[in-house]
Amino acid sequence: MKKSLLGLSLLLSVTFVAEAQKKKIDKKFNEKAAISELTYLASDELKGRDPGTPEMALAYDFIAKQLESAGAKPVPGGDGFFQNIPFIMSSPPTKGEIKLRDSVYSQGKNMLVINGGAISGKYELVDVGFGMAADLEGKDLKGKILLTNVGAPDRMSPADLFSLGAEKAKLAEAAGAIGVIERFNIPSIPWPLISNYLNRTQMVVDNGESSKMPYIWIEDVKNTFKNQLTAGKVEASLSIEGKKNTPVEGKNVLAWIEGTDKTLKNEFVMLSAHYDHVGIGTPDASGDSIYNGTRDNAVGTVAVMNAAKFFAKNPPKRSILLALWTAEEKGLLGSGYFASNPLIPLNQIIYNLNIDGAGYNDTSIITVIGLGRTTADDLVSEAVSDFGLKAIADPAPEQGLYDRSDNVNFAKEGIPAPTFSLGFTAFDDEINKYYHKAGDHVDSMDLDYVTLYWKSFILAAQNIANNKEQPMWVAGDKYQEAGKKLYGDK
Repeated sequence: MKKSLLGLSLLLSVTFVAEAQKKKIDKKFNEKAAISELTYLASDELKGRDPGTPEMALAYDFIAKQLESAGAKPVPGGDGFFQNIPFIMSSPPTKGEIKLRDSVYSQGKNMLVINGGAISGKYELVDVGFGMAADLEGKDLKGKILLTNVGAPDRMSPADLFSLGAEKAKLAEAAGAIGVIERFNIPSIPWPLISNYLNRTQMVVDNGESSKMPYIWIEDVKNTFKNQLTAGKVEASLSIEGKKNTPVEGKNVLAWIEGTDKTLKNEFVMLSAHYDHVGIGTPDASGDSIYNGTRDNAVGTVAVMNAAKFFAKNPPKRSILLALWTAEEKGLLGSGYFASNPLIPLNQIIYNLNIDGAGYNDTSIITVIGLGRTTADDLVSEAVSDFGLKAIADPAPEQGLYDRSDNVNFAKEGIPAPTFSLGFTAFDDEINKYYHKAGDHVDSMDLDYVTLYWKSFILAAQNIANNKEQPMWVAGDKYQEAGKKLYGDK
């Protein structure tokens, strides 16, 4: 009888606390101010928040001022509220050509110069498998060009293919090589799709000397190129001309709020969203060419800013790291830069609740990409339920959404990292009506639903930041081993 009464008492206590937390968020959340922030970020004045444009400065200055006025603090090691990123706008060459025996590879046809400068001459090729550190050990690579496969055995997502290129270039440069040619040999991804996407000016991170080294993709699904590497010394003639690499300013916006628990405050719950979008594009039927990006991702940016406002005045037990990423639309570049150059040790970041999305088609739900993969799932679902909504898992796993947003840069480091998206049940016409379209305006949104979404995000973050148990990956998840490596066996 005593045990039953004790259990009932604990249940009532938990229910009371949860209701009190919800009421506090309801009371403190300034819906009018949040909608005003959303309206500004998605306004024509910011011209679609395209990285590298002057309007991006308006966006990041506005976000930084909101975080500062909320009472959040700059992260030590940053430039005030910014993490500066050295970007390059890398244009296709006016001429790009490789000749190997009887084969000719040309820019835009069966060859793409992704990065680097001009080069002309005949150079020895060395096949180094996937071009990772273990593949280069014990080889004389000085003055040679490395031939690799794209990706790596355990890293073949689209995001991996691009991010690994920078890693391989660094390794090649350190080994004395003068270039990297990657064989694009993935039959499931059509080469014309790749060529159409990459044969244009690209934003990349400036990695110093390794970024000056030619980095090239060639189409080689049928192994035509590789099969010409017979025994002995093999040379190829390269001619790349007219490659322009222009430095561009990039800034992540970062802030933090100290937790209240003397032990748990050394752990961080990172709340993140990317603030960039795709800028100006093809005009729609009305002549509108500004892709305002309300859903993707002004909504997420406003969620993080308003989380800052709430937690600065109501700090939880763990510390809160607020992160607004740049250049997500250019290949997850801002979050990737932080993951490689963290201002807070990654093993102190115990969870990342990220926001990204294409839109919504169901205002009764919130779609959590990665629900079912971490031990914090119930804390997220309960927060959503407390605001009268339902959390559902990814309804379109074939889209590979988990590995296409900023969260993946932290998941692969071991940090549990779901993405908290507006509610969708499929990638249907309602989603595509606004996704990367000029019509993605604030007045096309159900703002009552968006307000519940913002509040649910804050409550989910609070639940995790106050819970005594550190979230972990569920057993068998593909990122579980990375988590064990990052945090140790807990």
